[in-house]
Amino acid sequence: MKTIGMIGGMSWESSRLYYEIVNREIQKRLGGVHSAKLLLHSFDFDEIAALQRGGRWQEATARMADAGVRLARGGADFLIICCNTMHLMADEVEKAAGIPLLHIADPPGAKIKADGHSRVGLIGSCFTMEDDGILKGRLALRYGIETIVPAKADAAEIDRVILEELVCGRLLPSSRESYREIMARLVAAGAEGIILGCTEIPLLVTPDDAAVPLYDTTALHAIAAAATALE
Repeated sequence: MKTIGMIGGMSWESSRLYYEIVNREIQKRLGGVHSAKLLLHSFDFDEIAALQRGGRWQEATARMADAGVRLARGGADFLIICCNTMHLMADEVEKAAGIPLLHIADPPGAKIKADGHSRVGLIGSCFTMEDDGILKGRLALRYGIETIVPAKADAAEIDRVILEELVCGRLLPSSRESYREIMARLVAAGAEGIILGCTEIPLLVTPDDAAVPLYDTTALHAIAAAATALE
């Protein structure tokens, strides 16, 4: 079994989901009391969030790359970044670490394509919804998938809920209803599915909350990591 290097803590709420899903999947595939071999570098998310808000992406990249290097030196065979937004510097992290990085866009991209869809909605942090370099560009280039994002006011609400509630473990029914309405508007605009493009969103939203398939980047990424570990 390969050792997974997890770059997490962004936030720890979603990192714990990764840890659980990866281990459940390993146990499911191998049986008995098997669990994953992994190393976790967990950031203080307040520090990373401050870099994001301040547009200090070069500094954020340096810190992410350092985490990747530390995990590689510790014995990780490949890396996963347990956060959609911080895939903005995925290439730099992979290069610095010198080991493969399993990109968060690839598992949902493959699943969406296999399901026969080519136009999906995307909800996530403001950075993930706006920047082509995190998910949208890779999905278009590698999988021929068009992504549509919410209107400005809806996008702001999605981002607010993530930063003020979900990363703190607050799951409010009113916010779930807001997300349902926003996803319905994306479906009305032609989305054949919805990408949950923030690793905290699955804490709040379930498949019952939308009329189309939901593509949970957290679960798909974590399951793919388990599969990669066993290759």
